[in-house]
Amino acid sequence: MGTIATDAERPVVRRVRVDDAIEVAELCVQLGYEASARQIEERIGRLLDSGEGRVALVACVGEGVAGWIEASVEHHLQSEPFALITGLVVRDSVRGLGVGKRLCEEIERWAKGQGLKTLRVTSRSTRERAHQFYLREGFVLVKNSAVFEKVLG
Repeated sequence: MGTIATDAERPVVRRVRVDDAIEVAELCVQLGYEASARQIEERIGRLLDSGEGRVALVACVGEGVAGWIEASVEHHLQSEPFALITGLVVRDSVRGLGVGKRLCEEIERWAKGQGLKTLRVTSRSTRERAHQFYLREGFVLVKNSAVFEKVLG
């Protein structure tokens, strides 16, 4: 396990901006999702226009984006509303420095501000390091499921 960053190195967390698109796109690739900077610019623009039910934050260490997290408020018939982390990635070179922890803390704060009592995250079954991270951060495994997708076209 890595070391926790000192206060001088502590990541600064803020809302994502359109001018973060290049670095966010690089991190998307690291997460396993190919996207151009232009595509990410458009997605950030839509997210910023979507209102208070969604948020994306970046963690900056020095001048660069070290990671990002995105979450939304989910409303379903079968359950009380909850916050869902829809994406989280930390740059390989700064893993273990507390970046992911800081991003999760800020999303938890945001979710509480939305009046929510539950924060949920899904993670691909092969991402065992991510699972260990979430368990360390106080998440509890509540179920395993399969995801099915149909391409519409």
